[in-house]
Amino acid sequence: MRQHYEAMPRNDANFVPLSPLSFITRTADLFPDRTAVIYGARRYTWAESYARMRRLASALTNAGLGLGDTVSVIAANTPEIFEAHFGVPMAGCVLNTINTRLEAETIAYILENGDCRLLIVDTAFAPAVVPALEALADEVRARIRVVDIRDAEMDDLPPIGDEDYESFIAAGDPAFDWQMPADEWQALALGYTSGTSGRPKGVVYHHRGAYLMSMGTATGWQLPQHPTYLYIVPMFHCNGWCHAWTMTMMAGTLVLIRDISAANILGAIDTHRVTHFGGAPIVLSLLVNAPEEMHPKLDYQVKAFTAGAPPPAAILQKMAEMNFEVTHVYGLTETYGHVTHCVWREEWADLDFDARADLQSRQGVALPMHEGAAVMNTDTGELVPRDGETQGEIVLRGNAVMKGYYKDEAATAAALHDGWFFSGDAAVWYENGYIQIKDRLKDVIISGGENISSVEVEGYLYRHPAVAAAAVVAKPDEKWGEVPCAFVELKPGETVEEADFLDWCRGQMAGFKRPKHVIFGELPKTSTGKIQKFVLRQRANGG
Repeated sequence: MRQHYEAMPRNDANFVPLSPLSFITRTADLFPDRTAVIYGARRYTWAESYARMRRLASALTNAGLGLGDTVSVIAANTPEIFEAHFGVPMAGCVLNTINTRLEAETIAYILENGDCRLLIVDTAFAPAVVPALEALADEVRARIRVVDIRDAEMDDLPPIGDEDYESFIAAGDPAFDWQMPADEWQALALGYTSGTSGRPKGVVYHHRGAYLMSMGTATGWQLPQHPTYLYIVPMFHCNGWCHAWTMTMMAGTLVLIRDISAANILGAIDTHRVTHFGGAPIVLSLLVNAPEEMHPKLDYQVKAFTAGAPPPAAILQKMAEMNFEVTHVYGLTETYGHVTHCVWREEWADLDFDARADLQSRQGVALPMHEGAAVMNTDTGELVPRDGETQGEIVLRGNAVMKGYYKDEAATAAALHDGWFFSGDAAVWYENGYIQIKDRLKDVIISGGENISSVEVEGYLYRHPAVAAAAVVAKPDEKWGEVPCAFVELKPGETVEEADFLDWCRGQMAGFKRPKHVIFGELPKTSTGKIQKFVLRQRANGG
């Protein structure tokens, strides 16, 4: 009877909060001598990596940091940022990885808004980080301790903080008795969106979500034990799609490279027999367009996840010829990275390549850890028919959906309601359940895997003294997938050359955000004065 089932108590023996931190204890115990990390001349076993993570956790604790304190990291994909994915939450702190490509103004905002207590920063990013720190109010700057990553792979650079990372963790205990979270809903990580409504929003991940994300990725990707994973996805981006935790769970080897180039990627694949990697379509383009002599002669198949704009058929074909199997995935910062994947279906094998490529470019179906991916008519609240024609908004639900936006209840309520997370992406739904994006409800440009807010870029353009009105849309680009294209209406009597305007933009915003094209002229507007962006998109596309 019911009361007998309900009488059984939950206790520490039969209920343990889920956390990806459990992965490191198991892997370090089972495979202490296997190589965990390769970065240039540096090699760490799993036992060594675990000891360094515990030192970091201990050092943070000794510094007075603990439950709920934010530790920010600005770094390339180096061993230090990987260690932070475990060491920071081992101390009960929240890991905040910051995009290395941001300008000082945005970095300063994130440090202040995210309540940073300690900043671990690669000295290579001093040109943006130093002015960001200087821009902070005195009381904000005073609370932030700065620890430098001094990368031996780089030339000797001047320090930013008062101590370096190796000295900081050296004072920590390699046998530090850290504790698992008491509650799996506890905040694990804080990441920031690209600021689709102006300022970026802080997205909070919990331990349960990261744990199940790792499990779902391993299952959906059919990962073997001990994969060799080339970390191309920046670990600041959705915590590197949570692959730092996933690969630890699988006791893999993480190959880290600082500079993302065709030569470095293909060289690493050849040297280390890489089996898996993730990256934006720009990465695939780099590889297929590399000189033939760079291509490794693979006697096995490398598996790749790609996210962003769908990869063109020609790219997929060339990747297949090079012995790479590409799977298209979809997700957002708010969903820990990828939550859908385009699962290969046996019946596609008999189709010609163009037809297969079209099917493979769809956003697909929910990964195993995710509870729902659907397309909804947001006016009626009903799911659209699976006819491949009726458009609606992609809605998602499951454990790999954020806790919410940090210190922003209104935005959280707007995104999470009626049992769904509302993505802002317009799509159709097919009979087999596969989703395909048709347009974006938000004015977001995806360029080389980076999300760029058109609203943010427009804000910068309005700073130019000659600009009366500005609008930014995506323009297709062979290399980057999309690039920002600016339409600018000048004030009466003003003239500006395109080259001069683009040069002015260089001093205003991060390189990946800058418009690559500028078109001057009167902007099309509605009777109420609203700029008609759909007309501009047609123009940018050559229409």
